[in-house]
Amino acid sequence: MDQLMIGFLGLSWKHFVMFGIGFLLIYLAIAKEYEPVLLLPIGFGALLCNIPFSSAVGPEGPLTILHHAGIVTELFPCLIFVAVGAMCDFSPMLKNPVLMLFGAAAQFGIFATIIFAAFLGFDIKEAASIGIIGAADGPTTIYVATKLAPELLAPLSVAAYSYMSLVPIIQPPVIKALTTKKERSILMPVKEDVPVSRMVRILFPIAVTLIAGIIAPISVALVGMLMFGNLIKECGVVERLSRASQEELANLVTLLLGITIGATMTAEQFLNVKTIMVMGMGIIAFVFDTAGGVLFAKGLNLFLKEKINPMIGACGISAFPMSARVIAKMALAENKRNYIIMHAVGANVSGQLGSIIAGGLVLAIVAGF
Repeated sequence: MDQLMIGFLGLSWKHFVMFGIGFLLIYLAIAKEYEPVLLLPIGFGALLCNIPFSSAVGPEGPLTILHHAGIVTELFPCLIFVAVGAMCDFSPMLKNPVLMLFGAAAQFGIFATIIFAAFLGFDIKEAASIGIIGAADGPTTIYVATKLAPELLAPLSVAAYSYMSLVPIIQPPVIKALTTKKERSILMPVKEDVPVSRMVRILFPIAVTLIAGIIAPISVALVGMLMFGNLIKECGVVERLSRASQEELANLVTLLLGITIGATMTAEQFLNVKTIMVMGMGIIAFVFDTAGGVLFAKGLNLFLKEKINPMIGACGISAFPMSARVIAKMALAENKRNYIIMHAVGANVSGQLGSIIAGGLVLAIVAGF
């Protein structure tokens, strides 16, 4: 009889709070469709790990084994990037190379948040891990956190994926606060007449891997896997591998990654002041990233004859393709003839690349401390 009651006897108010958080994530995934492929398994994983004496976690628990095999080793984030690379089309960015600048400018939030977190008392490795939330890139956040601040992995992961799903809510107010209606209505014609040859599309991932790898060798695992996935897609001779990367690999690793991250959300590790501060600074990082991209675009317009719609700058974050869709809808709302989706996508894929390089640079600088 004691064995039948052990679960009830082990319950505390903290477990019920975590059950509530798990239910909230599941609700957001199902009812609101906020990043459902990630928030649903994360939410359910939070339920599994907070049941007292759960067999899903612990030395022999399958989710703990998956955590050590896929998260601690950084295997899952790297495999996710193979899938993401196979889904990315860098052609819009290559047609208009100036869009690459926004992938760098919109990483401002990372470094601003690192400084802010350090000011609040976090050590440099924790501050760097918190700042990476601003990359709007879940796998990069997980990869950096695993190396620098594994004790913050759960709140960092939840913050990164939760705020990615809230891009349609977070970005528009920031953009409107920094731009005028006239600026948001700037027309940007699509450069259909600029071809991108197959050779360029093949050489691009190889060149990026070599350049980024030589500058920041610690980024090779992330950049290399992203570019390898893209090379599989662009080379045109391994269509089966490209489809498998975009579908089976993406689905399987996302499923395992989500439920494994959720299983780290134990009451003991999650319910503390640090978690609240991390979640708060995650919003700050997203806001600074969006603002940095928009302000950079406005500054660039001072020197350009053909003006850029400053909303494009906000697409420099890595929330692909959600940010591009949000900005494209905002542009149409301001001017029904303003179809900037291709420009937005170009800036967005550059943000995908920029966030990984920024993560590599942060690791290269901070890992030695």
